[in-house]
Amino acid sequence: MNPVERGVRQLDRFQQRSRNLGFIFGVVKKFGDDRGSSLAALLAYYGFMSLFPLLLVLTTILGFIGNATIKNSIIGETLKQFPVYGEQIGTNATHPLTGNLAGLIFGLLVLLYGSMGVTQASQHAMAQIWNVPGVVRPGYFPRMARGLLLFVTLGLAMGITAGVSGVATISGRGFWFRVLLLLVEGGLNIALYFAMFRVLTPTEVATRHLAPGSILGGIGYSVLLTAGTTLVQHNLRHAQALYGHYAFVLGIISWLYLVALISLYAAETNVVLSRRLWPRSIVQPPLTKADERVLGDIARQEVRRVEQQVRVGWRSSGRKEPERTRPGRRDGSGPSAVDP
Repeated sequence: MNPVERGVRQLDRFQQRSRNLGFIFGVVKKFGDDRGSSLAALLAYYGFMSLFPLLLVLTTILGFIGNATIKNSIIGETLKQFPVYGEQIGTNATHPLTGNLAGLIFGLLVLLYGSMGVTQASQHAMAQIWNVPGVVRPGYFPRMARGLLLFVTLGLAMGITAGVSGVATISGRGFWFRVLLLLVEGGLNIALYFAMFRVLTPTEVATRHLAPGSILGGIGYSVLLTAGTTLVQHNLRHAQALYGHYAFVLGIISWLYLVALISLYAAETNVVLSRRLWPRSIVQPPLTKADERVLGDIARQEVRRVEQQVRVGWRSSGRKEPERTRPGRRDGSGPSAVDP
């Protein structure tokens, strides 16, 4: 054993003996096992594809309302910080916003398409995280119905939290008033994540198992939302037009990816806690029991037909892992093969 491997194994033994470090590494390891970075990139892509139709719809609606009505509102004050909208809102706007019915219809159609892509990608990500076998995953129409429910839930909740965040950032009523608004925002975001996880998580998973990740995701999203609003308000509005546009687009992509990462890590936290998937090993062999459970669940999630059987055995122990028949039972155990 070379010195590098010896040092890594000592670190491995230390983190396995530590409950907190072992749990944190278990979440990170599970995220990697589920290819969480690819899932986050997919969510960010569909989020970006639905963002610009949303801006088109928003532009058209604000054009129908008129600058005189929105210029002094909270929405107007927030949008004036953006490089593009800032030049079209206000008394001295060079090219004021105008409403167009064709643009509104086109934007709504593309927005619906992109948003449904987000909901489908979200359902796929949660199925991967909970290792739901393909044979029991919902079909096209149930996924569409669940996607519409998720779309409505996210739209209402994110609209409310974004408004509270905007008020907290631009408000001039004092420090404690802003702190109170941020606390309200955090509570709303926790409720948003809880509702989102309940819609996307298999119904066999007990609701109590969704609370820890909801708290983690709600707090993380609140911090990210506040930081993003502050960045736009204090930095992008001072940038030159060309650099401001580039910074805006790159910033949106990065922000969406970070939101996806926070959401997926929060969901992984629920899975690791409910199934007690720690400690995990940094180097193998040997595998821990948590390693065997995770790898077994990943193998069994590839079951596509009722007639198909998948059994996982381990040479080191000479035993076969006991089969479970339903994904995500209420006792917190994970999905397994479906025995005919």
